[in-house]
Amino acid sequence: MDQPILHQRLRAATASTHEALERELDWKARVATIAGYRDMLARLHGFHVAWEPAIGAALSDGDFFDARRRLAALREDLSYLGLSEAGIGGLPQATVIALSGPAPAMGALYVLEGSTLGGRVIGKHIASAHGLQGGGLAYYSGHGPRTGVMWSAFRARLDTFDAEGDRVVAAANETFDAMRVWLTA
Repeated sequence: MDQPILHQRLRAATASTHEALERELDWKARVATIAGYRDMLARLHGFHVAWEPAIGAALSDGDFFDARRRLAALREDLSYLGLSEAGIGGLPQATVIALSGPAPAMGALYVLEGSTLGGRVIGKHIASAHGLQGGGLAYYSGHGPRTGVMWSAFRARLDTFDAEGDRVVAAANETFDAMRVWLTA
């Protein structure tokens, strides 16, 4: 029997760390108030501000990665919700794991890029709960109408790393764990 292509293998191999993140984050409770939502965005900012540069450096492919950066969306949302530029700049930052090349970077990016899909569901919930219409939802809009196309392109690129699948899976699991620890601290 053929082994599943890498994106399918990765989904199965990260299921437990992905589920642990979702379970421990308890995002619905966290975003029940605007203050809680802002706090969660601040934690996400601290994660992205550390991890996006590490992923970008390890991938060394700005044409592919730069459109996937979401730090600017987090800053936009935090500003909309009342944080100054100085306040945003002073937020705590996560520690990044070592990403020793493109394969581990793709594993880490799997976590960040995958969040654009589920994030759209979370964004709709937040918009409804807090009456937000446009502002404050840039991060949870993913890549907007291009989210599906961007995800398909990511999966196609990911599958080219099949020979290094173990490294990709390990990095994805480490990233899910790091994100869980950071966001639930």
